[in-house]
Amino acid sequence: MLKIGDPAPNFTLESDSAGTVSSAGLAGKRYVLYFYPKDDTPGCTKEACSFRDNLPLFVGMDVPVFGVSADDIKAHAKFTAKFSLTFPLLADPERKLIDPMGVWGEKTFAGRKYMGIFRATFVVGADGRIEHVWEKVTPEKHAEEVLTYLRGEPGQVEAPKKPADKK
Repeated sequence: MLKIGDPAPNFTLESDSAGTVSSAGLAGKRYVLYFYPKDDTPGCTKEACSFRDNLPLFVGMDVPVFGVSADDIKAHAKFTAKFSLTFPLLADPERKLIDPMGVWGEKTFAGRKYMGIFRATFVVGADGRIEHVWEKVTPEKHAEEVLTYLRGEPGQVEAPKKPADKK
């Protein structure tokens, strides 16, 4: 996974609502890329709705928000319509941005291992470098965490750590 200070990869992806979105078109602008596993699943819906509900605050800071998953445009359009999402979702089924960002890998759910997208968020600075990273995200309040960081407010809260496995 990319770290603070790394250059953000160049990308051009289709969105559900904003046509093609590219890093070149965002040059000189600070923006948020949040990666999520799948449209219309419980955690992803909570996270998307959190960004939707807080979007006016991001707009007020002139910081666009983009959700990114491996779902296609059709799935994104359905997800956007169902939950009245008001920011672009970028379709990356070929993992042109997902892989270079380092958010694809082995996951475990209910004892089953599989390959998928890690829930992670990046603030990309106006200089095109990764400014901040959240490697583990709690969906419900994550947009507020990002806003706290963008405002430079004290009390930046990271996602809670999972308890250590008992042996």
